[in-house]
Amino acid sequence: MQLERLSLINFKNFDSKDFEFDAKINCFVGRNGIGKTNALDAIYVLSFGKSYFNPIASQNIKHGESFFVITGEYLRDEKEEKITCSLKKGQKKIIKRNGKLYDKLSEHIGFLPLVIISPADRDLIIEGSETRRKFMDSVISQSNKPYLQQLINYNKILAQRNSLLKYFALNNTFNADTLAVYNEQMQEYGHKIHEARKRFLETFIPIFKKRYASISGGKEEINLTYQSQLLDKDLQTLFKEHLNKDKALQYTSVGTHKDDLSFEIGDYPIKKFGSQGQQKSFLIALKLAQFDFIKAQAGHTPILLLDDIFDKLDENRVSQIIALVDQDEFGQIFISDTHPERTENVVKKTHQSYKMIELG
Repeated sequence: MQLERLSLINFKNFDSKDFEFDAKINCFVGRNGIGKTNALDAIYVLSFGKSYFNPIASQNIKHGESFFVITGEYLRDEKEEKITCSLKKGQKKIIKRNGKLYDKLSEHIGFLPLVIISPADRDLIIEGSETRRKFMDSVISQSNKPYLQQLINYNKILAQRNSLLKYFALNNTFNADTLAVYNEQMQEYGHKIHEARKRFLETFIPIFKKRYASISGGKEEINLTYQSQLLDKDLQTLFKEHLNKDKALQYTSVGTHKDDLSFEIGDYPIKKFGSQGQQKSFLIALKLAQFDFIKAQAGHTPILLLDDIFDKLDENRVSQIIALVDQDEFGQIFISDTHPERTENVVKKTHQSYKMIELG
């Protein structure tokens, strides 16, 4: 699968811009603030329907304008595919495939598999559990269609259950039967989500460990552990045990929306005990394992976006990544960097075709 052409209108700092791409390596180069990362983000939007860097869609419209349009022309299974994502202020985002509107955005997820490696990934280590859950959900959703819908349904019922708990508190009332309806629905979807996450991690963790060993030279012992309240008890039991707490807090304190991933080096949290280099290696291994997993599950080679990695990694790690990229297991790659010569010197070492795209 490859992206052949990209057209941007009023997206972030671009007013109108068209790009044509090489089938293998494409490098966006130029000084800071010129839009290199924005170009990568536009490619991300075409796969996921949302920005990787700013989830508030209206803020991705160019300042002073009222809409944006992103169009990508792809070659997938030897067939031309045209994907358009557009947004008008105050209206719903629209995604079309070959001119036909999707009924639901979730139908599009996974059609154009993609993995991004970016300095923003550090949030996976330093931020709260929601960031790590989103990572897990994003990987699973690209190859498991029912999972995304289960997640949407679960979150909808969770919001309704939380509203009900607030209503009980405000009106000094309680109705166990009404709450039981939400509990049952959450139990159904929560169980499916939990099982899907468990199955995913059973496959994913060995891939991740292998990737880390190849990046770090096998020097350190790392681990990735699934943390979930549902590992010990089912959701109905947890609801009963935490009923008084939920009533007091006025929100649901147990469930798969509390799941987390624990990142460890040795037997200690990498957030506190990992060096910067170890944390970077951990994140890159995580993303390359994501690439491997999606490729195996989806049957298509994901597009790989490498945002600003040359500035954030030492030369040794960059050369290891580029060596990996030189293997045929990778498909089309997009790179952003501030130094054209540095980028070209690195990609020349591969045996792949490439294109330099200077923004200015």
